[in-house]
Amino acid sequence: MFITLAYIAVFLVCCYGVYKIDKRSASLSKSVFIAIFLGALLGLSLHLLPMEHNQSVIEWYSVVGNGYVNLLKLVAIPLIFISILSAINKLENSAGIGKMSLTIVGCMLCLVMVAGFIGLLTAHTIGLDASAFAHLQSTLTADDVAKTGAVSLPKLITSLIPTNVFLDLTGARSVSVIGIVIFTLLAGVALLKVKKEAPEEGARLSAGINAVQFWVMKMVRIVIALTPYGVMALMAKVFSTYRLEQFASLLGFIGACYLAVLMMFIVHGILLILAGKNPVQYYKTVWPALTFAFVSRSSAASIPLAIAAQEKCGVPNTIANIAASFGSSMGQNGCAGIYPAVMVAMIAPTIGIDPLSLTFLAAMLPAIALGSIGVAGVGGGGTFAALIVLSTLNFPVALVGIFIAIEPVVDMARTALNVNGSMMSGVLASRLLEKEKTNLAETAPEQ
Repeated sequence: MFITLAYIAVFLVCCYGVYKIDKRSASLSKSVFIAIFLGALLGLSLHLLPMEHNQSVIEWYSVVGNGYVNLLKLVAIPLIFISILSAINKLENSAGIGKMSLTIVGCMLCLVMVAGFIGLLTAHTIGLDASAFAHLQSTLTADDVAKTGAVSLPKLITSLIPTNVFLDLTGARSVSVIGIVIFTLLAGVALLKVKKEAPEEGARLSAGINAVQFWVMKMVRIVIALTPYGVMALMAKVFSTYRLEQFASLLGFIGACYLAVLMMFIVHGILLILAGKNPVQYYKTVWPALTFAFVSRSSAASIPLAIAAQEKCGVPNTIANIAASFGSSMGQNGCAGIYPAVMVAMIAPTIGIDPLSLTFLAAMLPAIALGSIGVAGVGGGGTFAALIVLSTLNFPVALVGIFIAIEPVVDMARTALNVNGSMMSGVLASRLLEKEKTNLAETAPEQ
């Protein structure tokens, strides 16, 4: 008990140090970076303790880490609902809402296909071969495969449309967040019609929405201010839990996934340059969101941080909310793009297929895009995305089960890329819509 109390005291001292630094510098990114370093040191030092003491300390650290994750999930739904509704409230008409949503989804699907190609190219270049893992036991169950067997595009699209918004507010469905966004867009269009047809009632609704948004944003900022302490606790847990020797036989696969993720971050940087953004400034701004996504492995919990980061990058509030919300369940660059593509690259040569042939890419990339939507329909992240893609290509799926044991290690990088992909979709969609608006203004006839 004394050791546990001592580690709790050390953690509290570290929290106080981070608080003083945060107060002095007023930089969340700097505080998060320091918190990562301190959390890693605490986690590594826990390996020196007996297992029972290690677990006891982590249970107490998890009060802060998991508590922070829960708070972010708590404020995510009110934030999505009121922010989108408030942004629509400021519009003059509803003509651009559908185009905005389709542009964001289009950016997501394009990015996830690029991620799929990067994953395929990386694994193929390294020379990973599925036959090297034939001696390992697959842990895939029949239920896992059955979950993806019924996936079809019409069913997926239908599953996204909510039938009971109160059910979705509880997070009962894997696509609850998307359901809430769709309901909010519908409510926003109705609001604009009320303001046009009944100005007096519309004015009262508008004032109420603005007041609620101000209140919710204050609540969100309070939670976001806790990011360094939550990240420190989560990082300590990560470094105390995973041991490298447990994954020695699978290091090649882990290395390929991390290298592909890094390459995709570089591709994102190139796209930022093409969009007229400074990649260094962008990554500095989104660092807290990416760090939290890495250690928490939760795209849904990262939504408030992703929205705030996009807004700091100049993305309009409505686009930032839709991109972060949709990105938590579909178009995931890491889980639905890179992860299944690496497996495809490993399996294809063993069955006589050139994975880089144009005919194969023409089949695989749409399957990646379908799988990225399919993840929203069945849940389960990379495992089910890989099952969907491999099943669509008629590839054997046993390899998916072999990597379930090390999925948490890979999932940290995947989730960070997922969140960055959603934020990139917001940045690119914002730029495309802005450019289109500028072109229309330039070509409009003079009065």
